[in-house]
Amino acid sequence: MFRTSLLRQQRSFVQSLSRTQNTSLSSYTRFPARTLPSLCQQPTRRWQSTETAKAADEPPPSAEAAKEDPVKKELEAKSKEVVDLKDKYLRSVADFRNLQEQTRRQMEDARKFAIQRFATDLLDSIDNLDRALIAVPESALKPSTETVTSNTSSADPNVAASNETSSGTSTQPSNQDLINLHSGLKMTEEILMNALKKHGLERYDPIEREGKKFDPNQDEATFFMAQEGKPDGEVFFTQSKGFKLNGRVVRAAKVGVVKNS
Repeated sequence: MFRTSLLRQQRSFVQSLSRTQNTSLSSYTRFPARTLPSLCQQPTRRWQSTETAKAADEPPPSAEAAKEDPVKKELEAKSKEVVDLKDKYLRSVADFRNLQEQTRRQMEDARKFAIQRFATDLLDSIDNLDRALIAVPESALKPSTETVTSNTSSADPNVAASNETSSGTSTQPSNQDLINLHSGLKMTEEILMNALKKHGLERYDPIEREGKKFDPNQDEATFFMAQEGKPDGEVFFTQSKGFKLNGRVVRAAKVGVVKNS
């Protein structure tokens, strides 16, 4: 009898359990409040992505693995190549600009000193012309009046006609030919020096310099001599004048320098 009652209770429990599983979640809300605790006590399952789980399970990449990354290696190599090419480019630009400046200076020097050889060849002629002018003393250039008979005969008819109307004698300096020659040489020297000055060639005399001090960059001392009342190192005699071409000394002046000690 006890066994029969136990089987009935078991059968009723199984039927109630099957009815509970077949109902939907919406039907659970209509249950009495006393049935909710029994339902909440059932175990629940959490769903998550398998990829996230795998990523969480995998260990983080090490530093050695990052260094061995081929993409990173290639990026570093390209960065070094860019830096190297930029440095070469800047060096090439600097070299090109230096070459431009050097070429400009060379062209400017070639333009300024193109006549240097020609000017050097003229220096001896200029020196001889200067010596010829210095050789005539100033006293010889003073006119000395004397009566000189002039020749009235001339090949030029105009001159002959004028001489016929004039007397056969005239008063003129006896050294008129020397004066005329000296004046012609001086005019020739002035015209020549002015023409050379237009092209940058200038003559200088150390004695005419302020202070008359010997300058080794412009002068050449050919001899030394004691001179009373003059300090050492002063130029007292110019043997030959110096020449400059556009500021560059073509030939140094040869001078005598004071040396009292």
